Amino acid sequence: MKTITIAVGSKRGPKLNAVTEALGAFSAGLAQDARFEVVGVEVDSGVSHTPASRDELMRGARQRAQALIEKGRRDKADWQYFVGLEGGLDVVHEDTPTNELPRHSGLQQNGFRRVFLESWAYVSDGARGHYGRSGGIELPDALAHEVLVDGVELAEAIDRFAGAVGIRDAQGAWGVLSSNFITRQEAFRIAVIAAFAPFYNVKMYRVGAAGASNSLG
Repeated sequence: MKTITIAVGSKRGPKLNAVTEALGAFSAGLAQDARFEVVGVEVDSGVSHTPASRDELMRGARQRAQALIEKGRRDKADWQYFVGLEGGLDVVHEDTPTNELPRHSGLQQNGFRRVFLESWAYVSDGARGHYGRSGGIELPDALAHEVLVDGVELAEAIDRFAGAVGIRDAQGAWGVLSSNFITRQEAFRIAVIAAFAPFYNVKMYRVGAAGASNSLG
C-alpha cells in the first residue's frame, strides 16, 4: 500500500487535526488504496499576525503552501500535497440605516463596519492549487476595535475577552464566539474539504473546464 503524505504549514493541533479529520471524509476520492500521513511543518505566512482582509487571508494561506513546496524540494521530501491554512478577519463596510445601528457600531464615512472571522485553506499538488474557506462569524465591535485599531493579536485579545489562556490551541475564537457550536478546528476542516474538492472530485472540475473551453470556442 502506497503512502500519500500531506504537508501542512503549521504544527498547531487544531490545524493538523482539521486536515486529518477532513481526510476521513474524502481520502477515497484521492486514492482508493493508499495510506495517508499528515505532517506539520512550521513555515512563514508572509502576512501579519492577524490578517485583516480577505486578500491577506488568501495570500497567507497560499504563501504557506508555497513555502512548503520550496522546503520539500530543498529537502527532497516525499510530500504529495501542500496545505496552507490561515485564519483572520474580513472587513465589510455596509450601508445601514442610522436607526438600525447598534451603539458603538464602528460607523465610518464609508459605512457601517462589520468584521468577520474566517478560516482559509490553500491546497497544492505542486503544479496547481485551489482555495477553500469556512463561513464567517461576526466579531463584537469591541473585540474588532482592539484587533484592528489597537493592533492586538486576535489570539491575545480573545484570551482576554474570554478570561482564559491558550484559546488559539483549543476551541479558538470560533469556539468562544459560537459557544463552541463551531470550533477553530471545525472551521478549518470545512475550508480544507472545500480546497481539496478539485482533487477528489476531478470529474466535476474537468467537466466544468471542458464546458468553459467549448463556450469560448
